[in-house]
Amino acid sequence: MNLRDLFSKKAFFNLIHPVENNDKNAIIAEIAQSASSGFDFFLLVVLSCSIATLGLITDSPAVIIGAMLVAPLMSPILGIGLASITGDGQLTRNSATALLAGGVMAVVLSSLMTLVNARLPFVVLQELPGEVLARTHPTPIDLVVAMAGGLAAAYALTKPNISAALPGVAIATALMPPLCTVGIGITLLRWDVAGGALLLFVTNAITIAFAAAMVFFLRGFAPETHIINHHLPRTLVISAILILILLVPLSYYSVSFFQQANENRRINEIVVEQVHFLNADLIDLVTRYNGSGLDMVLTVQTIAPLSYEQVVELQKGIVDGLNKPVSLKVNQIFAKQLDPLVPPTPTPTLTPTATFTLGPSPTVTATPTRLTNTPTPTLTPTHTVTMTPTATSTATSTPTHTPTPSIAQVYLNALPRLLIYQSPGGPVIGQIYQWQTVTVLYGRREANGLIWVEILDAEGRIGWVPEIFLRPITSTPIP
Repeated sequence: MNLRDLFSKKAFFNLIHPVENNDKNAIIAEIAQSASSGFDFFLLVVLSCSIATLGLITDSPAVIIGAMLVAPLMSPILGIGLASITGDGQLTRNSATALLAGGVMAVVLSSLMTLVNARLPFVVLQELPGEVLARTHPTPIDLVVAMAGGLAAAYALTKPNISAALPGVAIATALMPPLCTVGIGITLLRWDVAGGALLLFVTNAITIAFAAAMVFFLRGFAPETHIINHHLPRTLVISAILILILLVPLSYYSVSFFQQANENRRINEIVVEQVHFLNADLIDLVTRYNGSGLDMVLTVQTIAPLSYEQVVELQKGIVDGLNKPVSLKVNQIFAKQLDPLVPPTPTPTLTPTATFTLGPSPTVTATPTRLTNTPTPTLTPTHTVTMTPTATSTATSTPTHTPTPSIAQVYLNALPRLLIYQSPGGPVIGQIYQWQTVTVLYGRREANGLIWVEILDAEGRIGWVPEIFLRPITSTPIP
């Protein structure tokens, strides 16, 4: 076979071996059964939607992957692709009904779960998690991923010996998480989030259906007339046109996303440069656009408190670098620098103590004389003063009682985690979870109606937490 024959239409179709009729009927029956809407289908939709919504809210990729493996939405999409080739109207209706009903159920259920979380905040959504935002800006890359996933899924169904690849395809194509993101965006009234996630789901569904239809056509599932004449079915052409139409909004999202990414990179570089001038380290940067300007919240780590004048100079430097108005707030985290080559020098505390010493007292001595007419010299009592030492202040080292750190266990009842603050009510420096043990240090304050204690956690962070969430651990002597 020469190069011209290799690229000819007939030779190309001969490279793809058609499926035998018996195997073909078995594959059609299997897809028709899995693509129908029944109790098993809706049960898996509810379970996978619950897992995906919780994974999105808690920003956990592992939980989201588990939801992708359980989600049954791939089967109706493959059923639509197969029906577009075979011309089976019943399979088309069943697959479209299952896909539409499953999608609506997933959106409604995720909206309700997000609403319940907002009323009883198991997880406080101060800002959207990264896993949610990652599904709001579809790009042509997502279309290519869906195309490859659809080809792999359809080909694996026609080759039973490689059907183990289907779980990986389900993870790559990600059908359930975008639907749950739509529900989260609707509940939070973030229509940009809901619209972007819906576009991602539509892109994945249409592209997978087109890729599956193309594989089924090449594997010989089309009617005999199309196979003999090597004509593409009209449904396959319509799917290709829809994919080309989808490229328009996807390209727009891609350009907007890349522009925003470049702007964020420029902002980060300028902020890091200006913070470096203050001998501080940038820990976190939160930026929000407010029309023509920016609302910026910085968290920096310093070894000395920043003054008001330094923060003003920092804001001025950022404004000059970005050439736009910036509203700035700075959170400080104080850190003490330790050099392993210079050990700390202990400084003893001297307590002055006054010591009084008693000396001899002055004495008076009188000698009696006998009365005579002749004057006789007598001894006159003499008052003798003895020098007495005065009270002196002698510096002596007096031991001072120091409280001993104790061990306590975190008890949160219904809270998901306990935040560690740099000072009572100050910036957050970390978090600890239920039943973890911490060391309660010496600090103890009252603020905001709570008693705060200073702790040291297992990661070496020193901060403050409310005392009501700690249970002391005491050792019980064994007789």
